[in-house]
Amino acid sequence: MQHYLDSYKQMVSLRGLTDHTLKSYATYIRAYLDYLENILGKQPEDVTWQELRDFVLFIQARRSLADRTVNTCISQLRFFTLYVLHKPWDPYQLPSRKFDSYLPFVPTKQETQVFISSIPDLKPKAMVSLIYSAGLRIGEVCHLKCSDIDRKSMCIHVARSKNRSDRYAILSPKALSLLEDCWRSCGRPGSYLFPQKSRLDKPIRPSYLSRHIHAHEVRLGWKHRLTCHSFRHAFGTHLYESGTDLLTIKALLGHKSLNSTTIYVQLANGGIGKAVSPFDTLEGF
Repeated sequence: MQHYLDSYKQMVSLRGLTDHTLKSYATYIRAYLDYLENILGKQPEDVTWQELRDFVLFIQARRSLADRTVNTCISQLRFFTLYVLHKPWDPYQLPSRKFDSYLPFVPTKQETQVFISSIPDLKPKAMVSLIYSAGLRIGEVCHLKCSDIDRKSMCIHVARSKNRSDRYAILSPKALSLLEDCWRSCGRPGSYLFPQKSRLDKPIRPSYLSRHIHAHEVRLGWKHRLTCHSFRHAFGTHLYESGTDLLTIKALLGHKSLNSTTIYVQLANGGIGKAVSPFDTLEGF
């Protein structure tokens, strides 16, 4: 089955996706090929629609997958069928799942201040500060280079973001001061702003900051609700609360669609709360 997986990876690579995305896209195809070899004993070309549906139910039960994640699996199977097997895909045979949507947890300004100011280690403190002050994704922070920090214009060049476009983000003077302290403490690296400890030519892994955020929640006695992305959400939410318009927030966050930005209307204190119910304008009550 290895040649099927190799062919799949090659087709994904031809789309110009990153190594991280390539690894993610291969997750369920690797499990699918293993299922065919060890359970069904069939080649991919010979699999029926019912057997495809059986695999989706199998992998969902085996890994306790949420409906949104099941859709990721189905999407990978679709790509594999179209671009590796060169067979048509029928969405009526294997439809995508409906899934519930939840609003993410966003720390308040006070919670953000308490959390960041009390982080004892300089590097994670600088990284969280950068996410919150500029609205960056954790992957963007990890891949920042020293040359991306423009002190003259007080902006950050974010190269090849999630939607494959460059943008400029805010460079906070307070965050810059932390970055400079961190840069000096890390031995003044010349390439990546946050390199790996043992490989200065490699960017730090996102899991580094995730571990530190969780450890600091434990240290503060807080419930485990924060992630790296919580501080990006906090950036957008707190900007909206301070009166920044959605188009500006969209540009700063690098959203491809304004639909992604409108979530901050729901998350902001006083967002929908500023609306007055028409019932309260009626007379006679």
